[in-house]
Amino acid sequence: MAGSEPDGDMGKAPLPVEDSELALAGINMLLNNGFRESDQLFRQYRNHSPLMSFGASFVSFLNAMMTFEEEKMQLACDDLKATEKLCESEEAGVIETIKSKIKKNVDGRKAAPSMIDRLQRQIIVADCQVYLAVLSFVKQELSAYIKGGWILRKAWKIYNKSYTDINTLQELYQKKKSQESLTSDAANDNHIATEDVTEDSLNRLKGAVSFGYGLFHLCISMVPPNLLKIINLLGFPGDRLQGLSSLMYASESKDMKAPLATLALLWYHTVVRPFFALDGSDTKAGLQEAKEILQSKEAAYPNSSLFMFFKGRIQRLEADRFRKQKPTKQLCVLASIEVLYLWKALPNCSFTNLQHMSQACHEVDDSAVVGLKNLLLGAIHKCLGNAEDAVQFFQQALKDDLCRQNNLYIQPYACYELGCLLLENPQTVPRGKTLLLQAKEEFTGYDFENRLHVRIHAALASLREVVPQ
Repeated sequence: MAGSEPDGDMGKAPLPVEDSELALAGINMLLNNGFRESDQLFRQYRNHSPLMSFGASFVSFLNAMMTFEEEKMQLACDDLKATEKLCESEEAGVIETIKSKIKKNVDGRKAAPSMIDRLQRQIIVADCQVYLAVLSFVKQELSAYIKGGWILRKAWKIYNKSYTDINTLQELYQKKKSQESLTSDAANDNHIATEDVTEDSLNRLKGAVSFGYGLFHLCISMVPPNLLKIINLLGFPGDRLQGLSSLMYASESKDMKAPLATLALLWYHTVVRPFFALDGSDTKAGLQEAKEILQSKEAAYPNSSLFMFFKGRIQRLEADRFRKQKPTKQLCVLASIEVLYLWKALPNCSFTNLQHMSQACHEVDDSAVVGLKNLLLGAIHKCLGNAEDAVQFFQQALKDDLCRQNNLYIQPYACYELGCLLLENPQTVPRGKTLLLQAKEEFTGYDFENRLHVRIHAALASLREVVPQ
C-alpha cells in the first residue's frame, strides 16, 4: 500500500527544488497527459513532505475515480488517510504556533513545525477529507451519505478558519512592511516576526486554501433553493461570487492546485452555466470567459486532453447557439423534467405530479427530442410502478439513432435504466448485467458520463452483494 510506505528514504535524496514547486510541476505533468510520470514523481518523493504525500494521494484518488474499481478506491482511501495522519502527527492550531513563537522555546532541541508549515498541513487535511467524502458518496448508501456529509462539514470548518487566518496574516504582513521600525511589543502583536513568513509563502497558501474554499461556495450556491436553507443551517455557505473570486485567485497562484482551479472555472463556464441556465436566455454567457482562460493557459498545456475537451465544449456551445431555435413551452417543460431526472429527484415527486409530467411528455411532438422524451417517460413510469411501460420506453430510447449520431447521453442512460429494471427479476438478471456493462463500455464522450459510471458502479456492487461472484 502506497500510503503505508516506510519513511526510510527521508533525507537520503534531497528534493531537487522546493516541494511546492515540485508539486506544481507534478500536477502540470499530470494535466499534460503524463499520468504515469506524475504518479512516479509524487511516489518517489511522497515521504519528503506532506505536500508531496498529498500529491501522490491525489493521483491515487484520480485513478480511483476514473475506474471505479473497488481495489483502487480502497487504495486511494488508504493513501488519503495516510497523508492526513502525516499532517496531523505534529499538527497544532495557528494560535498555538504564534504563542510558541512569542514564548521562544529555550530548549530548542527539536524545532516545531513553522507557522507556514502548520497552515499548509491544515489545508492538506481539509483537501484529504473532501476527497474521502467523494469516495464515500460513490457508494450511494444512506450511511455513506451521512458519513460523507459529516466529513465535508469538518473540511469546511478547516477551510474557513485557514482562509481567515491567512487573510489576517497577509494584512499584518503588509502593515509590518509599511512601518519603518517596530517596537518589540508591536512585533509580538503582529505575530509574524518569524523567518518562514514571507509575502510569497502567504500568497501561495492563500491560493492553496482558496481552491477548496471557493469550490465549496460555488457548488453549494447551485443547490436547489428548497435544499439550500437546510444546508445553510448545517453551517455550509453558498456565495457564488465569493466562490468564483476565490477560484480565480487560486488559478493565478503558484500553488499545486492552481491548474485544478483553472479546470474548475472552465467547468463552471462551459458546463454548469449553460446546463442550469444561470444566465437565463443569454447563451453567450460564459463563453468569452472560458476562451480567455484557455488562451492564457494554452502555452502551459499544449497537449492536455482536458483542455482540448473544454475547447471542444466551447465550439459545441457556439454551434448550438447558431442553430438553436426558439424553445416552445413544451420543450421548456421537457427540459425541466430532464433536470429532475438527472438529479435523481423524480422518485421524490408525488403520484399526481408524475402523472402530469407523463402527460406533458406525451404532448411533445418534436422529432429532435424523441429520444429524450422516451427516456423521461421510461423514468416516470418506473417511478409510477409501471415496469412494463417503462421497459418499452427505455427500449425505444435505446433505438434512437439520432441520439447516437449527436453523441448524446440518452442511449447509455436508457441502456442503464433498462438494465436496472431487468435486475429486479431473477430470470432476467444476466440480461440486466449485460446491459449495465454495455452502458459502461460501449458509450463514451457523452455529457454526464462520469455521473452514469457512478450509478453503474453502485448497481453492479449491489448485485454482487445479492449474488456473490
